[in-house]
Amino acid sequence: MSQFTSESTDNTSIATIRTLAADVVGKANSGHPGAPMGMAPVSHVLFTRFFNANPKSSKWFNRDRFVLSNGCALQYILLHLLGYKLSMDDLKAFRQIDSLTPGHPEANHTDGIEVTTGPLGQGFANGVGLAMAQAHLGAVYNRPGFDLINNYTYVFTGDGCLMEGVASEAASLAGHLQLGNLIVVRSVTHPHQDISIDGDTAVAFTENVEQRFMSYGWQVLHVSDGDHDLAGIYGAIVAARAEKNKPTIICLKTTIGHHGVHGSPLKADDIQSLKSKFGFPPEEKFYVPQETYDTYRAVALRGAKLESQWNTLLAAYAQAYPKEHAELTRRISGKLPEGWEKKLPVYTPADPAQASRKLSELVLTAITPALPDLIGGSADLTGSNLTKVKGTVDFQPPSTGLGSYAGTYIRYGVREHGMGAIANGLHAMNFVSYAVGAVRLSALSKHQVIWVATHDSIGLGEDGPTHQPIETGVHLRAIPNLDFWRPADGNETSAAYLVALKSTQTPSGSTIERAARGGYVLYDVANEDMTIVSSGSEVPIALEAASLLKKEGINVRLVSLPCWSVFDKQDQQYRLSVLRSGAPILSLEALTTTGWQKYSHEQYGLPAWGASGPYLKVYEKFGITGPNIAAVSKKVIAFYKQKGGEVVSPLVKAL
Repeated sequence: MSQFTSESTDNTSIATIRTLAADVVGKANSGHPGAPMGMAPVSHVLFTRFFNANPKSSKWFNRDRFVLSNGCALQYILLHLLGYKLSMDDLKAFRQIDSLTPGHPEANHTDGIEVTTGPLGQGFANGVGLAMAQAHLGAVYNRPGFDLINNYTYVFTGDGCLMEGVASEAASLAGHLQLGNLIVVRSVTHPHQDISIDGDTAVAFTENVEQRFMSYGWQVLHVSDGDHDLAGIYGAIVAARAEKNKPTIICLKTTIGHHGVHGSPLKADDIQSLKSKFGFPPEEKFYVPQETYDTYRAVALRGAKLESQWNTLLAAYAQAYPKEHAELTRRISGKLPEGWEKKLPVYTPADPAQASRKLSELVLTAITPALPDLIGGSADLTGSNLTKVKGTVDFQPPSTGLGSYAGTYIRYGVREHGMGAIANGLHAMNFVSYAVGAVRLSALSKHQVIWVATHDSIGLGEDGPTHQPIETGVHLRAIPNLDFWRPADGNETSAAYLVALKSTQTPSGSTIERAARGGYVLYDVANEDMTIVSSGSEVPIALEAASLLKKEGINVRLVSLPCWSVFDKQDQQYRLSVLRSGAPILSLEALTTTGWQKYSHEQYGLPAWGASGPYLKVYEKFGITGPNIAAVSKKVIAFYKQKGGEVVSPLVKAL
């Protein structure tokens, strides 16, 4: 596999990927067309010449793994061409409600997706975890003549991912672990191109990435013309696969999007011009030449043949190593060993009390011999959190003398974030969640810091669940000495800054005087039938519902509660005047409902993750609309009237 051979369909196939990327993103009117267009040549070379997988059997165990760390439409296009369970209609439904092509790839949702990516840097670290898993399983089960587990992990990444600290943590560990089965392709754009959302990365990212990775212990390769030099791309991948003692990063210089685009769809006339340039029908959308389908069908047939050969090898392995075969196939099936739970320690009231972390160590010590697939680790706190079982071997390169790849305990070093993301890869959030450690320390240290966090709900729309932090609000609300503001309008935003700037020891996220008390009556009526309490973007929806109900003679008060912690500091008389007794209170927020029980009798919000699609459609999917909230309100009112008795404010408590 050392010599590149050009095929007549190469250029047509690459053009197909590029034009499909333009059409997919264009139809959705959302997404990033630049990366898939710039990475089309390397994608084509990788998948047609190297990548081993069977689209008709997407869980084949020894398949190569592919991770698109800077998640975009590219992976969906490749999966469709290869024949995975992803139709052309699925491509047309990119970033739409309930589609198989959400804004960013999601594992266990779309056939052929290994890990969920999108939040930058996570996929890179997941890839390190995948490579570690292959190295471990190969060390445990491979035997002379039976190279059963020898797959590669390929990761496509960009400078956005490499700016993230989690990627640096994972890359450093990968270099130490000498993961020769890990190959990363970094798209390096030509000078003066706007390839991050803020523009040219020179505004914030001027380090020498190649030297950084060399210092980590990686092999660094270059392809100076990633737009046209298919032979150069091929040669770099060959060299990467030949290096067995270092992970490899291939720095591929490309022209992102060919139109200077990254985060915005191309205009219709630009798409037509692009198709004309490649000799495709300019007016025809989602056009795929038959020769492209034929090329990728041949790749799929190769993968099916490889799996068949592997199954034959596995059957022979069963004859030569029956015990190892039984254990390996059990692990592949995902089943736990029979009777492992009988090893769990049992205690009686007579047993002495112990710290919970010590009890955890006792459980691990008891069950580890029965669970060979249990892999653990710690971020430099092994002696404190008691996660290492005595007698277990560290997962280390054999050359270090510190352990072996067959080891089951991972020394992550002081890399907590990388540890979490790598663990996801071993098994196969949101952006403010990345920084929550720093937010927590601001509160603990009584720093006067204003954290401005945007994009906080399903209103993110097409970006999907990976970018919709429905759980982050309650997380931040739970941090002591942190005022989490979710303002609904300009006054509330001003109030947030007013309070934040006056609070010299409390970090914070957002008429002004009323909002500055954390909660207030936005719309008042006498003898109300119900009160709706809400925050942020859902306050106007609650107001719409109240207006609809008023037309039916139903009186509804509306309370805005932009900051729980500030509201909680108000005197009881004020708080009870806002959330008063006498009628049921319904909370409304496009986040998890956790925590709202303190302020309401009934809660309406998200039962689980959000969805990918135009944001109004997402709100409609979850029933967060004026008409539906009006209907929900009627049910609540009817329930409490039928129940009878006094309705007491949830704020009235003994403690």
